[in-house]
Amino acid sequence: MSTVPTSPITEAAPLSLCAREPHVPADRLVAEMVPPPRFDSVRFDTYVPDPQQPSQVEAVKVLSDFASGLGGAHATGSGRRRWFARTPKNTAPTGPRGVYLDGGYGVGKTHLLASLWHATPAEPSLKAFGTFVELTNLVGALGFQQTVQTLSGHRLLCIDEFELDDPGDTVLVSTLLGRLVDAGVALAATSNTLPGKLGEGRFAAADFLREIQGLSARFRPLRIDGEDYRHRGLPKAPPPYSDEQVTKAAYATGGASLDDFPHLLEHLAKVHPSRYGALTDGVRAVCLTDVRPVPDQSTALRLVVLADRLYDREVPVLASGLPFDRLFSEEMLNGGYRKKYFRAISRLTALARDAKALVAQ
Repeated sequence: MSTVPTSPITEAAPLSLCAREPHVPADRLVAEMVPPPRFDSVRFDTYVPDPQQPSQVEAVKVLSDFASGLGGAHATGSGRRRWFARTPKNTAPTGPRGVYLDGGYGVGKTHLLASLWHATPAEPSLKAFGTFVELTNLVGALGFQQTVQTLSGHRLLCIDEFELDDPGDTVLVSTLLGRLVDAGVALAATSNTLPGKLGEGRFAAADFLREIQGLSARFRPLRIDGEDYRHRGLPKAPPPYSDEQVTKAAYATGGASLDDFPHLLEHLAKVHPSRYGALTDGVRAVCLTDVRPVPDQSTALRLVVLADRLYDREVPVLASGLPFDRLFSEEMLNGGYRKKYFRAISRLTALARDAKALVAQ
């Protein structure tokens, strides 16, 4: 549970996300491909497996062994080990050298993926960690060839929240991974089983392995069962507050932002999603008034990215209006992007719980 930063009541007006239009250089996008602040200190030994889910214990062991196997020099050059090299003729393949974590929401996949990044014996500059969306944004910023050149010198690439619902982006990333595999980069990825398919075995793994096609033999799928830890033994998320309570808390909290929710949604359309992290630079709490259902799918998808960035940075969210589980329509929650919407609801709910102390101060 994160601690909510507070400060005595001040006369200074809160920040406004709507007043920000950050410009992020491409080199910053590369440098920031590390586990987010929420996962700075996680390690395999800080992961607490659910005793009712043996697959969680097994995942820790497999990933620990995988990290240990990535020691040594990078996979290119004379005398260096190529983990993903094409198998020479008459040589038996050594087995999968990539891992794919298949499971539902809140079972600790990102914790395990970040632990793998930390445990891999290589300098941080030789390891990259980012979400699927961040990876596609990097390609958009650098171009495909430059992205290949930039990442091909890495020992490990971790991709969190691999998304299978955009065919164009899936093909783009699959092609990119193929080039990185040829350069000797080890891969690890996670994604979520679609909410309507929970409990149906390896549904997400089957989709993942089909979409990456030629790379599928290089991955070992690891099924991680369990319930969302964010709701395991924790109280329900607090109900929305009044506009007055949210506004008062924003003025009383140093570094808080205060925005009208509909206006913020409009502003997000003016900022490229790759800059949403920079949009929240220095923001210690987000206060929103008049939360209401998002009007369309494009707006909803932008909100999902913002929710991810806030969750990564452990920024509490205090809101008035409707509760976060009513942000998305039934049609959206039953549609092709529903896994993203369920993830956003889960994460915003956790951040709303973190924000309770803002009103209590």
